[in-house]
Amino acid sequence: MSHNNSRVKVEINNLKKYFPVKKGFLRKAVGHLKAVNDVSLRIKERETLGLVGESGCGKSTLGRTIIKLYAPTDGEVIFNNNGDSISVYDLGKKEMKKVRQNMQMIFQDPFSSLNERMTVMDNIIEPLVCNNIGNKKVRGDRAASLLKQVGLREGYLKRYPHSLSGGQRQRVGIARALSIKPKFVVADEPVSGLDVSVQAQILNLLKELQSEYKLTILFISHDLGVIRYIANRIAVMYTGKIVEIAKREKLLNSTKHPYTEALLSSVPKLGAKKDRIILEGTPPDPVELPEGCIFSSRCLYSQDICYNESPELTKQKGDHFVACHFSDSLDLRGIN
Repeated sequence: MSHNNSRVKVEINNLKKYFPVKKGFLRKAVGHLKAVNDVSLRIKERETLGLVGESGCGKSTLGRTIIKLYAPTDGEVIFNNNGDSISVYDLGKKEMKKVRQNMQMIFQDPFSSLNERMTVMDNIIEPLVCNNIGNKKVRGDRAASLLKQVGLREGYLKRYPHSLSGGQRQRVGIARALSIKPKFVVADEPVSGLDVSVQAQILNLLKELQSEYKLTILFISHDLGVIRYIANRIAVMYTGKIVEIAKREKLLNSTKHPYTEALLSSVPKLGAKKDRIILEGTPPDPVELPEGCIFSSRCLYSQDICYNESPELTKQKGDHFVACHFSDSLDLRGIN
Protein backbone atom coordinates (compact mmCIF):
# COMPACT_ATOMS: atom_id res chain seq x y z
CA MET A 1 0.00 0.00 0.00
CA SER A 2 1.35 3.41 -0.90
CA HIS A 3 2.20 5.80 1.88
CA ASN A 4 -0.52 8.36 2.58
CA ASN A 5 1.75 11.30 1.84
CA SER A 6 2.36 10.28 -1.74
CA ARG A 7 -1.32 10.50 -2.66
CA VAL A 8 -2.23 13.43 -4.85
CA LYS A 9 -4.69 15.83 -3.22
CA VAL A 10 -5.06 18.39 -6.00
CA GLU A 11 -4.34 17.70 -9.63
CA ILE A 12 -4.11 20.62 -12.06
CA ASN A 13 -4.15 19.80 -15.76
CA ASN A 14 -3.38 22.24 -18.60
CA LEU A 15 -4.84 25.17 -16.72
CA LYS A 16 -5.21 28.46 -18.58
CA LYS A 17 -6.48 31.81 -17.41
CA TYR A 18 -6.55 34.50 -20.07
CA PHE A 19 -7.87 38.02 -19.52
CA PRO A 20 -9.23 39.92 -22.53
CA VAL A 21 -7.36 43.11 -23.41
CA LYS A 22 -9.90 45.75 -24.39
CA LYS A 23 -9.24 48.92 -26.34
CA GLY A 24 -11.07 51.82 -27.85
CA PHE A 25 -14.41 53.43 -27.26
CA LEU A 26 -16.37 50.18 -27.68
CA ARG A 27 -13.99 48.24 -25.42
CA LYS A 28 -13.39 45.60 -28.06
CA ALA A 29 -11.14 42.69 -27.13
CA VAL A 30 -7.98 43.10 -29.16
CA GLY A 31 -6.00 40.30 -27.56
CA HIS A 32 -5.55 38.21 -24.44
CA LEU A 33 -3.25 38.51 -21.48
CA LYS A 34 -2.07 34.96 -20.79
CA ALA A 35 -1.74 35.15 -17.01
CA VAL A 36 -1.73 31.37 -16.54
CA ASN A 37 -0.63 29.59 -19.67
CA ASP A 38 -1.04 25.81 -19.72
CA VAL A 39 0.00 24.88 -16.18
CA SER A 40 -0.07 21.31 -14.86
CA LEU A 41 0.79 20.50 -11.24
CA ARG A 42 0.29 17.73 -8.70
CA ILE A 43 0.00 18.74 -5.06
CA LYS A 44 0.40 15.77 -2.73
CA GLU A 45 -1.59 15.15 0.39
CA ARG A 46 -0.24 17.02 3.42
CA GLU A 47 2.65 18.59 1.55
CA THR A 48 3.46 22.26 1.13
CA LEU A 49 4.17 23.04 -2.49
CA GLY A 50 5.95 26.38 -2.77
CA LEU A 51 5.16 28.45 -5.86
CA VAL A 52 7.77 31.11 -6.53
CA GLY A 53 8.44 33.72 -9.20
CA GLU A 54 8.76 37.45 -9.81
CA SER A 55 5.82 39.78 -9.22
CA GLY A 56 3.38 39.65 -12.12
CA CYS A 57 4.30 36.13 -13.28
CA GLY A 58 0.79 34.78 -12.64
CA LYS A 59 1.25 33.06 -9.25
CA SER A 60 -1.72 34.65 -7.50
CA THR A 61 -3.93 34.23 -10.55
CA LEU A 62 -3.03 30.54 -10.61
CA GLY A 63 -3.92 30.17 -6.91
CA ARG A 64 -7.26 31.92 -7.37
CA THR A 65 -8.14 29.99 -10.52
CA ILE A 66 -7.39 26.64 -8.85
CA ILE A 67 -10.06 27.29 -6.21
CA LYS A 68 -12.36 28.90 -8.77
CA LEU A 69 -12.31 32.44 -7.42
CA TYR A 70 -11.53 33.16 -11.09
CA ALA A 71 -13.32 31.23 -13.82
CA PRO A 72 -10.73 29.26 -15.83
CA THR A 73 -10.27 29.78 -19.57
CA ASP A 74 -9.37 26.12 -20.07
CA GLY A 75 -8.08 23.06 -18.23
CA GLU A 76 -9.22 21.09 -15.21
CA VAL A 77 -8.66 20.81 -11.48
CA ILE A 78 -9.29 17.48 -9.77
CA PHE A 79 -9.74 17.52 -6.01
CA ASN A 80 -9.29 14.14 -4.32
CA ASN A 81 -11.35 13.88 -1.17
CA ASN A 82 -11.66 10.62 0.79
CA GLY A 83 -11.26 8.53 -2.32
CA ASP A 84 -13.58 10.67 -4.46
CA SER A 85 -12.08 12.49 -7.42
CA ILE A 86 -14.04 15.68 -7.95
CA SER A 87 -13.63 17.76 -11.10
CA VAL A 88 -13.96 21.23 -9.60
CA TYR A 89 -14.87 23.12 -12.78
CA ASP A 90 -17.72 20.74 -13.65
CA LEU A 91 -19.64 21.49 -10.45
CA GLY A 92 -22.81 23.54 -10.21
CA LYS A 93 -23.17 26.26 -7.59
CA LYS A 94 -24.61 23.99 -4.92
CA GLU A 95 -21.97 21.27 -5.25
CA MET A 96 -19.25 23.88 -5.50
CA LYS A 97 -20.33 25.33 -2.17
CA LYS A 98 -19.75 21.91 -0.57
CA VAL A 99 -16.33 21.52 -2.14
CA ARG A 100 -15.41 25.10 -1.33
CA GLN A 101 -15.54 24.15 2.37
CA ASN A 102 -12.50 22.00 1.67
CA MET A 103 -10.60 24.68 -0.23
CA GLN A 104 -9.78 27.96 1.46
CA MET A 105 -7.50 30.90 0.82
CA ILE A 106 -5.26 32.98 3.07
CA PHE A 107 -4.91 36.33 1.36
CA GLN A 108 -1.82 38.46 0.99
CA ASP A 109 -3.09 41.68 2.49
CA PRO A 110 -4.35 41.28 6.05
CA PHE A 111 -5.62 44.86 5.84
CA SER A 112 -8.14 44.30 3.06
CA SER A 113 -9.07 40.64 3.54
CA LEU A 114 -10.92 41.19 6.84
CA ASN A 115 -14.22 43.04 7.07
CA GLU A 116 -13.53 46.23 9.06
CA ARG A 117 -17.15 46.53 10.18
CA MET A 118 -17.16 43.11 11.81
CA THR A 119 -15.51 42.05 15.03
CA VAL A 120 -12.70 39.53 14.99
CA MET A 121 -15.23 36.93 16.17
CA ASP A 122 -17.61 37.64 13.28
CA ASN A 123 -14.77 37.62 10.77
CA ILE A 124 -13.65 34.18 11.95
CA ILE A 125 -17.10 32.60 12.00
CA GLU A 126 -18.29 34.10 8.71
CA PRO A 127 -17.40 30.95 6.71
CA LEU A 128 -19.34 28.86 9.27
CA VAL A 129 -22.36 31.15 8.93
CA CYS A 130 -22.19 31.07 5.11
CA ASN A 131 -22.10 27.27 5.16
CA ASN A 132 -24.75 26.83 7.89
CA ILE A 133 -22.33 25.02 10.17
CA GLY A 134 -23.13 24.85 13.88
CA ASN A 135 -25.28 27.10 16.07
CA LYS A 136 -24.21 30.30 17.79
CA LYS A 137 -22.54 28.51 20.70
CA VAL A 138 -20.67 26.03 18.50
CA ARG A 139 -19.38 28.87 16.33
CA GLY A 140 -18.36 30.97 19.30
CA ASP A 141 -16.46 28.07 20.84
CA ARG A 142 -14.79 27.35 17.51
CA ALA A 143 -13.69 30.97 17.14
CA ALA A 144 -12.28 31.05 20.67
CA SER A 145 -10.31 27.83 20.22
CA LEU A 146 -8.98 28.89 16.80
CA LEU A 147 -7.88 32.24 18.14
CA LYS A 148 -5.94 30.44 20.84
CA GLN A 149 -4.39 28.13 18.24
CA VAL A 150 -3.15 31.07 16.20
CA GLY A 151 -1.62 32.59 19.32
CA LEU A 152 -4.06 35.37 20.24
CA ARG A 153 -5.93 35.80 23.51
CA GLU A 154 -9.68 35.29 23.68
CA GLY A 155 -10.14 38.99 24.50
CA TYR A 156 -9.33 39.78 20.86
CA LEU A 157 -12.67 38.27 19.74
CA LYS A 158 -14.52 41.47 20.62
CA ARG A 159 -12.02 43.76 18.91
CA TYR A 160 -12.26 45.19 15.41
CA PRO A 161 -9.55 44.56 12.78
CA HIS A 162 -8.40 48.21 12.71
CA SER A 163 -7.08 47.87 16.26
CA LEU A 164 -4.78 44.97 15.34
CA SER A 165 -1.24 44.93 13.94
CA GLY A 166 -0.50 43.36 10.55
CA GLY A 167 0.77 40.16 12.15
CA GLN A 168 -2.30 39.88 14.38
CA ARG A 169 -4.61 40.45 11.43
CA GLN A 170 -2.84 37.76 9.46
CA ARG A 171 -3.36 35.35 12.37
CA VAL A 172 -7.07 36.19 12.31
CA GLY A 173 -7.06 35.59 8.55
CA ILE A 174 -5.52 32.15 9.12
CA ALA A 175 -8.06 31.33 11.85
CA ARG A 176 -10.83 32.35 9.49
CA ALA A 177 -9.49 30.15 6.65
CA LEU A 178 -9.31 27.18 9.03
CA SER A 179 -12.71 27.72 10.65
CA ILE A 180 -14.49 25.23 8.40
CA LYS A 181 -11.65 22.68 8.60
CA PRO A 182 -10.54 22.72 4.95
CA LYS A 183 -8.27 20.05 3.48
CA PHE A 184 -6.51 22.34 1.01
CA VAL A 185 -5.34 25.91 1.56
CA VAL A 186 -3.92 28.38 -0.93
CA ALA A 187 -1.69 30.79 1.01
CA ASP A 188 -1.13 33.76 -1.27
CA GLU A 189 1.95 35.72 -0.13
CA PRO A 190 0.66 35.53 3.47
CA VAL A 191 3.79 37.06 5.02
CA SER A 192 4.97 39.52 2.38
CA GLY A 193 3.76 42.66 4.17
CA LEU A 194 5.08 41.69 7.60
CA ASP A 195 8.29 42.36 9.51
CA VAL A 196 10.87 39.60 9.29
CA SER A 197 10.44 38.55 12.94
CA VAL A 198 6.66 38.36 12.49
CA GLN A 199 7.12 36.45 9.21
CA ALA A 200 8.97 33.70 11.07
CA GLN A 201 6.18 33.45 13.67
CA ILE A 202 3.48 33.14 10.99
CA LEU A 203 5.47 30.54 9.04
CA ASN A 204 6.01 28.46 12.18
CA LEU A 205 2.33 28.79 12.98
CA LEU A 206 1.39 27.52 9.52
CA LYS A 207 3.70 24.53 9.95
CA GLU A 208 2.11 23.64 13.29
CA LEU A 209 -1.42 24.03 11.98
CA GLN A 210 -0.57 21.97 8.92
CA SER A 211 0.38 18.95 10.99
CA GLU A 212 -2.58 19.41 13.30
CA TYR A 213 -5.19 19.79 10.56
CA LYS A 214 -3.41 17.51 8.04
CA LEU A 215 -3.47 20.35 5.54
CA THR A 216 -2.29 20.36 1.97
CA ILE A 217 -0.90 23.83 1.18
CA LEU A 218 -0.04 25.72 -1.97
CA PHE A 219 2.23 28.47 -0.64
CA ILE A 220 2.74 31.38 -3.04
CA SER A 221 5.62 33.82 -2.59
CA HIS A 222 8.10 35.92 -4.56
CA ASP A 223 10.62 35.33 -1.76
CA LEU A 224 12.71 32.19 -2.14
CA GLY A 225 14.00 32.55 1.43
CA VAL A 226 10.44 32.13 2.72
CA ILE A 227 9.67 29.29 0.29
CA ARG A 228 12.90 27.53 1.26
CA TYR A 229 11.80 27.55 4.89
CA ILE A 230 8.26 26.25 4.46
CA ALA A 231 7.99 24.13 1.30
CA ASN A 232 8.59 20.41 0.73
CA ARG A 233 8.68 20.88 -3.03
CA ILE A 234 9.13 24.03 -5.08
CA ALA A 235 7.59 25.04 -8.41
CA VAL A 236 9.12 28.01 -10.23
CA MET A 237 6.83 30.17 -12.38
CA TYR A 238 7.80 32.60 -15.11
CA THR A 239 5.36 34.58 -17.28
CA GLY A 240 2.42 32.23 -16.82
CA LYS A 241 4.33 28.97 -17.12
CA ILE A 242 6.00 26.54 -14.73
CA VAL A 243 9.67 26.24 -15.70
CA GLU A 244 10.96 23.93 -12.96
CA ILE A 245 9.58 21.69 -10.19
CA ALA A 246 11.57 19.58 -7.75
CA LYS A 247 11.93 18.63 -4.12
CA ARG A 248 13.23 21.54 -2.11
CA GLU A 249 16.82 20.35 -1.57
CA LYS A 250 17.13 19.18 -5.14
CA LEU A 251 15.94 22.49 -6.55
CA LEU A 252 18.09 24.58 -4.22
CA ASN A 253 21.28 22.56 -4.62
CA SER A 254 21.14 21.33 -8.19
CA THR A 255 18.84 23.58 -10.13
CA LYS A 256 18.41 22.84 -13.83
CA HIS A 257 16.77 26.04 -15.11
CA PRO A 258 18.65 29.33 -15.77
CA TYR A 259 15.78 31.40 -14.35
CA THR A 260 15.84 29.42 -11.08
CA GLU A 261 19.60 29.92 -10.94
CA ALA A 262 19.12 33.70 -11.15
CA LEU A 263 16.41 33.59 -8.46
CA LEU A 264 18.64 31.54 -6.17
CA SER A 265 21.54 33.94 -6.64
CA SER A 266 19.43 36.74 -5.18
CA VAL A 267 18.72 34.96 -1.88
CA PRO A 268 20.83 36.78 0.73
CA LYS A 269 23.54 34.68 2.32
CA LEU A 270 25.24 35.29 5.61
CA GLY A 271 28.72 36.74 5.45
CA ALA A 272 29.65 36.17 1.84
CA LYS A 273 29.19 38.94 -0.69
CA LYS A 274 28.28 36.73 -3.53
CA ASP A 275 27.92 36.82 -7.27
CA ARG A 276 24.36 37.79 -7.86
CA ILE A 277 23.07 37.12 -11.36
CA ILE A 278 21.36 40.28 -12.57
CA LEU A 279 18.86 39.47 -15.31
CA GLU A 280 18.93 41.98 -18.14
CA GLY A 281 15.69 43.15 -19.72
CA THR A 282 12.16 42.48 -18.58
CA PRO A 283 9.84 39.45 -18.79
CA PRO A 284 7.99 39.16 -22.11
CA ASP A 285 4.59 40.80 -22.51
CA PRO A 286 1.97 38.17 -21.60
CA VAL A 287 -0.22 39.54 -24.41
CA GLU A 288 2.47 39.06 -27.09
CA LEU A 289 4.47 35.99 -26.08
CA PRO A 290 7.58 35.05 -28.10
CA GLU A 291 7.74 32.02 -30.40
CA GLY A 292 10.28 30.01 -28.48
CA CYS A 293 11.22 29.76 -24.81
CA ILE A 294 9.58 32.50 -22.74
CA PHE A 295 12.86 33.08 -20.92
CA SER A 296 15.08 33.22 -24.04
CA SER A 297 15.40 37.03 -24.19
CA ARG A 298 16.88 37.21 -20.67
CA CYS A 299 18.73 33.91 -20.52
CA LEU A 300 22.53 33.87 -20.25
CA TYR A 301 22.71 30.57 -22.11
CA SER A 302 20.17 30.93 -24.93
CA GLN A 303 20.94 29.61 -28.41
CA ASP A 304 19.07 29.60 -31.72
CA ILE A 305 16.67 26.80 -30.80
CA CYS A 306 15.56 28.76 -27.73
CA TYR A 307 14.16 31.59 -29.86
CA ASN A 308 12.27 29.24 -32.19
CA GLU A 309 11.07 26.29 -30.15
CA SER A 310 9.30 26.32 -26.81
CA PRO A 311 10.71 23.65 -24.46
CA GLU A 312 8.27 21.24 -22.80
CA LEU A 313 8.27 20.70 -19.04
CA THR A 314 9.91 17.27 -19.00
CA LYS A 315 10.65 14.85 -16.21
CA GLN A 316 14.26 14.18 -15.32
CA LYS A 317 15.62 11.81 -12.73
CA GLY A 318 14.27 12.03 -9.21
CA ASP A 319 10.95 13.70 -9.95
CA HIS A 320 12.69 16.82 -11.23
CA PHE A 321 10.75 18.59 -14.00
CA VAL A 322 12.39 21.25 -16.17
CA ALA A 323 11.41 23.28 -19.24
CA CYS A 324 14.79 24.01 -20.84
CA HIS A 325 16.42 22.74 -24.05
CA PHE A 326 19.83 22.53 -22.37
CA SER A 327 18.95 21.37 -18.86
CA ASP A 328 21.19 18.30 -19.29
CA SER A 329 24.29 20.15 -20.40
CA LEU A 330 24.21 23.33 -18.29
CA ASP A 331 26.19 23.38 -15.06
CA LEU A 332 24.14 25.79 -12.96
CA ARG A 333 24.88 27.21 -9.54
CA GLY A 334 22.68 26.15 -6.67
CA ILE A 335 22.31 27.93 -3.37
CA ASN A 336 25.23 26.23 -1.61
